[in-house]
Amino acid sequence: MKKLILLITLCLLFAASCKFKKTESDESNVSTVLPDRINQVKAFRLEYKDFSHELISNGTIAAKQKVNLQFPSPDVVAAIYVKNGDRVVKGQKIASLDKFKLNTELLKAKDSFERAKLSFQDVLIGQGYSLEDSAKIPQDVVQIAKIRSSYDQSLIQYEIANYNLQNSDLTAPFDGVIANLHTRALNIPSPAEPFCTLIDNRSMEVEFTVLESEFFMINVGDKVAVLPYALNGVSIEGSITEINPAVDNNGMIRVKAGINNSDNKFFDGMNAKVIIKRSLPNQLVIPKSALVLRTNRKVVFTLVNDMAYWVYVATGYENSSEYVVTEGLSAGDNVIYEGNLNLAHETPVVLINE
Repeated sequence: MKKLILLITLCLLFAASCKFKKTESDESNVSTVLPDRINQVKAFRLEYKDFSHELISNGTIAAKQKVNLQFPSPDVVAAIYVKNGDRVVKGQKIASLDKFKLNTELLKAKDSFERAKLSFQDVLIGQGYSLEDSAKIPQDVVQIAKIRSSYDQSLIQYEIANYNLQNSDLTAPFDGVIANLHTRALNIPSPAEPFCTLIDNRSMEVEFTVLESEFFMINVGDKVAVLPYALNGVSIEGSITEINPAVDNNGMIRVKAGINNSDNKFFDGMNAKVIIKRSLPNQLVIPKSALVLRTNRKVVFTLVNDMAYWVYVATGYENSSEYVVTEGLSAGDNVIYEGNLNLAHETPVVLINE
C-alpha cells in the first residue's frame, strides 16, 4: 500500500514539472514574437491664420414682407380665384365680393350727397351769398351752411360707399404665396380674422437672440449659417442686417439676418439653428483633436526629433472643430493631432503624415 501511494505521488510531481516548463517556454516565445510597437502619429506645423469664430443660437425664420388681407366690408364672397400655396403676382385678383349690395349703397349715398349739395346752396343763398362768389364767402358762414345741410356727413358716406365698391376685388399688393385662406365662396368672411395672408417667401430673414455679453462679438454684415431643424443637412448662408440696441428682461438682444429663399425650401415660422461666423485674423489655431486632458489640465503634444513632448496650453475662442491657443505654443511648433490619446512625455513616435 505504501509503495502504491509513493508511486502516485511521484507521477503527480513529474506531471507538474512538465507543465511548469511548458508555461515558461510559452511566455518566452510570446516575448520573442511580440516586440514593442512605437506609436504612430500625425502632426502639422502651427502657423498664424484666420480663425472662424462661431456663436450658436436658436431662431425663427420669417418673411420680410407678410400682410393679412381683408375686405373693407363684410359681404358675401362671390368668387375665390386662388388656394393656399398658390403663387400670385402684384395686382392679381384673389377674390371678389358680390357687388349688388355695394352698388345699391353707392347709389343711395350719391343721391344723399346730391341732396346735401342742394341744401348747402340754399343755405348760402339764404344768407345773401352767390355761389359764383364762393371764394369770397367767409369760412364760418360756409361751415355753418355745411352743418345745416349735412354736406360733410353725406360726402363721407358717399366716399365710403365708393371705396367699398372699388375694393370689392381683393388683389395682391406684391408678389408672394397665399396662406391661411379658410373662407369658401358664397359665405361672409369673419370680420375678426383676415381673409388670407400673403407671404413673400423669396426674401426671408431669421430672428434670433444673443447674450448681452456676446453683443460686442457681432456686427451688421457678419455672416451666419441657418440650419432648419425640419430639414436635415440643409444649410443656407445669410448676413446680419439688424441689431436691436436694447436688452430684454432675460438679458438677451434680438438680431435679424437676411437669407435668400429662391429655391423655396424655407417656410414662414420655421425654427432653425443659427451659427454666427466672425473671422479673427492672425490666430494660432489647433484642431480639437490635438488637445487632451492630463490631471485636469489642457495638454498638447508637440513633435521634436521623433519624440512627443507634452505642453500645457491655454485656449481662448473655440468653434465646432478648433481652438485658439493663447499660451503654451508658438508658430513653427509641430503639433500632434492624431494618435495622441495614449502618449506620455518623451514618448518615441513615428510620423505617418501622407
